[in-house]
Amino acid sequence: MKKFIPVNEPLVTNSDVLSVSKVLKSGWISSEGPNVKSFEKNFAKYIGHKNAVAVSSGTAALEIAIKALNLKKGDEVIAPNFTIISSTLAVIKEGLKIKFIDCNLYDWNMNLDKTIKSITKKTKAIIATHIYNFPFRIDKLKKICEKKNIILIEDAAEVLGQKIYNKKCGSFGDISTFSFYANKQITTGEGGMITTNNSKLAYKMKSLRNLAFGKKDRFNHDEIGWNYRMSNIQATLGLNQLKRINKIIKIRHNNGRRYYSKLSKNNNIFIPKPKNEYSENIYWVIGILITNKSLKIDAKKISEKLRKYGIGTRPFFWPMHKQKILKNLKLNNSKNFKNSEYLSKFGFYLPSGLTLKNKEIDYICRIINKLLK
Repeated sequence: MKKFIPVNEPLVTNSDVLSVSKVLKSGWISSEGPNVKSFEKNFAKYIGHKNAVAVSSGTAALEIAIKALNLKKGDEVIAPNFTIISSTLAVIKEGLKIKFIDCNLYDWNMNLDKTIKSITKKTKAIIATHIYNFPFRIDKLKKICEKKNIILIEDAAEVLGQKIYNKKCGSFGDISTFSFYANKQITTGEGGMITTNNSKLAYKMKSLRNLAFGKKDRFNHDEIGWNYRMSNIQATLGLNQLKRINKIIKIRHNNGRRYYSKLSKNNNIFIPKPKNEYSENIYWVIGILITNKSLKIDAKKISEKLRKYGIGTRPFFWPMHKQKILKNLKLNNSKNFKNSEYLSKFGFYLPSGLTLKNKEIDYICRIINKLLK
């Protein structure tokens, strides 16, 4: 290929540009603009929740979600060991105890059985994150949480548009969080959303994202909040992209199937199938796992080789129990995270952007099959 193929390239259309240009000319550019509320309303309707709160990032969404629960110091929250660090930060910033759960080796989600067995009387909330391709079986965990009166926070940042048995991911949580970073299904550059059916919680979360201004005297603040607002410019872009979410998902599916058809016969790697019995693969990223250790090559080495061929990659998540900062805080609750460790060493993902061309996918697959044979 003549040009470098980045790991992601967002799809910004002329319609997106025109919509943002229009709002810039209107002067409504801050979080007070009307499109923030419109984006919240339309997004909540799409997910199937009554309320939505637009925020500045997916990380902000998680922090506000945890803060809004008013948990006590020392209360326990269960969370994935294999994920981005955001969920962990949200928990420890509130002085709560976090219990990590290892992932499955081939769907990369938190192990459901281990999650259920790890529940104690101290468990007040569970963060269930859908990772990369297939959704976590949150439908099953939801029933357990309802029986035990545990708050279920659904981190659906990576799977917007995906379904479990025809019910949208993001609709299962008592609180659900989303990200609109540049590599997500829809993007606002930076941005996020929180959804819930609990109107009281939604009201509190709107206050927390906006410095918790006083109810009687605006600048006499009620509690510690953040400036985690979304601007009207961002909301306008998100609102316009949400209109074509089904087309975006179709692009993801088509790209993923093409990759799968050309890589699935390589016995040295694992690539997830296009669908399973309960869901269709969202292919947010095209994840690859090296399974043949005799090749004596890990994700870092293959990524270096691919870069020489003009192919961008990213490593899989670095597991929580091996995070430098978390080791210093002595937060580890177990030493048995073998799957997380394997994925972090041998897992990586290929260019997964919405602007990918078929000839680029074919080229990438040829090089992968050449280097990992």
